Amino acid sequence: MARARPQLISAKLAKLHPTQVTVGLQEVALKQAQWQTLKRKEREAALDNHWFPCVLGPEGRHYIVDHHHFGLALMQEEVKKVSLVVLKDLSFVEPASFWTIMDFHQWVHPYDAKGIRRGYDKVPGSIGELQDDPYRSLAGALRRVGGFAKDVTPFSEFLWADFFRTRITVAELNASSEHLQATALKLARSQAARYLPGWSGPIDA
Repeated sequence: MARARPQLISAKLAKLHPTQVTVGLQEVALKQAQWQTLKRKEREAALDNHWFPCVLGPEGRHYIVDHHHFGLALMQEEVKKVSLVVLKDLSFVEPASFWTIMDFHQWVHPYDAKGIRRGYDKVPGSIGELQDDPYRSLAGALRRVGGFAKDVTPFSEFLWADFFRTRITVAELNASSEHLQATALKLARSQAARYLPGWSGPIDA
């Protein structure tokens, strides 16, 4: 039996507005590599079954609230259009109130590559302008090897990125070695990380 589909709209990828400042470019590259292995019909099916959740904002702009990494990967692969599912219509709201509402719903993450919160005006106007946060790439890589569990908490992997940011130096991060992964895994399963979403370390008796 075919699954029910929500009301979808088609939009140009280049016109979509992000709701965060950064991505992990290594994560984007991985998604590009996965995309490149797909044949034409597989790509069509992938696009047909992947919907970007969005909020309609002032001036009818589409603000995607998830899947930024995949969106940037598709843009770099020259995909032109994607399907959106609208979570909320806030097109009638004044710009200042719009961002307040987005923040209330945890639909915006205005933190830069150093983990510092910025003004909403620093959120890029295009997916192609997203900055690289290598600690976000580390968090994604660690989740894939079982460092922590996937969690529905909004922007959960950015919380992990901030955790690693204060414990792993840039020099260690750039080494990209087995030692880095071992260090990150040990940190992820430590008691210091137990407040983070998806933590899967040992529970002390």
